[in-house]
Amino acid sequence: MSFIKSFLRDESGATAIEYGLIAGLVSVAAIGALGLMGDSLIQIFGVVQQKLTQAATSAASSD
Repeated sequence: MSFIKSFLRDESGATAIEYGLIAGLVSVAAIGALGLMGDSLIQIFGVVQQKLTQAATSAASSD
């Protein structure tokens, strides 16, 4: 009987579950934020690529 009482009072597993739930929520939020920012990041890198290509072309033609 004392084993059952001590088992019911033990909260160490509950803490691990809470940390797991927090980690899960943080990862879901991160995935959602990166999903929303994905298109704008693609556009930003597209502009950077375009500017670098223009700079390389103008540097090559001036030689």
